[in-house]
Amino acid sequence: MKTVYSPKHAGHAGHTELNEGRIVPGFECPERAEMVRKAVAAAGLGPIVSPDEHDLAAARRVHRSDYVDFLPRVWELWRAEGREEPVTMPFVWPVPGLRRDVPPRHVDGLLGYYSFDAGANLVAGSWAAIKASCDTALTAAALIEAGERAAFALCRPPGHHAGSSFMGGYCYLNNAAIAAQWLRDRGAGRVAILDIDYHHGNGTQEIFYERSDVEVVSIHADPLHEYPYFLGHRDEEGAGDGDGFNHNFPLPPGTEWSRWREALEEARSRIGAYAPDFLVVSLGVDTFENDPISRFHLKSEHYPEIGARIARLGMPTLFVLEGGYAVEEIGANVAGVLGGFEGG
Repeated sequence: MKTVYSPKHAGHAGHTELNEGRIVPGFECPERAEMVRKAVAAAGLGPIVSPDEHDLAAARRVHRSDYVDFLPRVWELWRAEGREEPVTMPFVWPVPGLRRDVPPRHVDGLLGYYSFDAGANLVAGSWAAIKASCDTALTAAALIEAGERAAFALCRPPGHHAGSSFMGGYCYLNNAAIAAQWLRDRGAGRVAILDIDYHHGNGTQEIFYERSDVEVVSIHADPLHEYPYFLGHRDEEGAGDGDGFNHNFPLPPGTEWSRWREALEEARSRIGAYAPDFLVVSLGVDTFENDPISRFHLKSEHYPEIGARIARLGMPTLFVLEGGYAVEEIGANVAGVLGGFEGG
């Protein structure tokens, strides 16, 4: 299995987030990707290759063009205000009751207009990392489209919280959604996305909610108790042409392996019945028992079994890195899933 990786991710560093009422260093840090890269290399899973350069046409297939145009300009607009602060941060959002039909011109308004939380801040090197993360996903998608059984996109920053016109939850461009759409545009009749991150992939759901050609299946913490709180309930099954093609499996805080495995089997059954040409896995390992911002209790020994069970679907599979914030263990857990898939 080839891994696609770009060192440009390291430019997205030194950013902060609002957590439990305090401004703290971002949990989504460069060390995450480096630990994964080292673990994949040590496991001997296959070559680690650089991404090819892509234009932004594929991103515009799932994101609104004005949003895609905004992201490279954020830092320039921020600095044009004479600010020395090294990190952007939105502080006002157009909730229901406020107008969204007239986009602001000031950077503070735009940051709120194009986000849904204070967890997607940017620094001087963020855009290069965001673009490289998208290129990484597309390059890996091209590998499975060309006939490889599987590929791993070591994406950073992650993407599954980013919607068609908004960033949030450490995510800016939705790498998994962009890759799925690219596969459709290359001729795939159906693509399934399996999201196994601890947090619901609200952006992925929003992008494909009214479509039947991309099925979205997600196992995650119950939004009654966990971020992103306002999406990810079981009764959200799609709308219009997408009715019946969105499947959520929300689980309570404290979920252990036996219950999580049951949800995975339900998810596999859904995907098997859908019979897609390709499977995209939003691979988050923040389900780990020692993750600092999550509350499931999976152990490192469980991740190879996850990979093996996904492999039994028998589908060309693209793994796209999402969350996982126990930095010391993230590499072993990601490599466990990939190794389990290869062995399965």
